[in-house]
Amino acid sequence: QEQVVESGGGSVQAGGSLRLSCAAPRSTYNYCMAWFRQAPGKEREGVANIDSNGFTSYVDSVKGRFTLSKDNAKNTLYLQMNSLKPEDTAMYYCGSRPPMVGCGLDQYDYNFWGQGTQVTVSS
Repeated sequence: QEQVVESGGGSVQAGGSLRLSCAAPRSTYNYCMAWFRQAPGKEREGVANIDSNGFTSYVDSVKGRFTLSKDNAKNTLYLQMNSLKPEDTAMYYCGSRPPMVGCGLDQYDYNFWGQGTQVTVSS
């Protein structure tokens, strides 16, 4: 089954850093992969994605602070989060979808999800 597994969440103070990992089956090496987050009482929102060519995109609120990278040999996606803010507090989910032109950050386009990992940033 094409499922992904997230890890790496935790609790940090504002200004701190965390790195999230998302391991996906190697059979999905060319899939779009993305990070989403959902804060209590809010809708899930896209944070950043990467396509099969390694092109990345980010939402404005995390540009310059978050960085995606991927280990293609392991088919594992990483999200390095620096200068964290209290508003980054959320459950973070990794999503995966078969490749298409433009991966996008619409959660409804992603087929495969992990269980999520909690990120809490205190002020």
